[in-house]
Amino acid sequence: MTFGEKIKAARLAMNLSQTELAQMTGISERSLYTYEQLGTIPRKSNIRKLAEALNISVSYLLDDQESNTQIHREEDLFIAEAREKFGSKGAKEAQEVLGRVSSLFAGGDLDEEAKDVFFQALMSVYMDSKKNAREKFTPKKYRKHRKTE
Repeated sequence: MTFGEKIKAARLAMNLSQTELAQMTGISERSLYTYEQLGTIPRKSNIRKLAEALNISVSYLLDDQESNTQIHREEDLFIAEAREKFGSKGAKEAQEVLGRVSSLFAGGDLDEEAKDVFFQALMSVYMDSKKNAREKFTPKKYRKHRKTE
């Protein structure tokens, strides 16, 4: 799938019109049309807005291969969980961590199962360290009190 096809498929899967997606992202309808129909690749900030609005990863949008869709789903879930627990800054940090770590495997000899185990461990460590940092460094009066965490 091309970039434009991925945008269109994700938009339709969420039952959104181009107008609705434009309103959600602040990107003009005309720009959305050029992304979907003409295959124009937007600037980085618009790619990020589209990924957030469509609940998909930036890496999925930019990856020409379809073979890693399960990995992308797991990454998307990880980023969504980071957003839920730590806000948009946490989600952005999680996405940056994944981007940096995935470059370690470029051209490597590890099989997919080993990579999956590594990413699962990384995601677990990230969530735990963010939670611990929140508890240690955020003054009690600013902490969100949650019953289940």
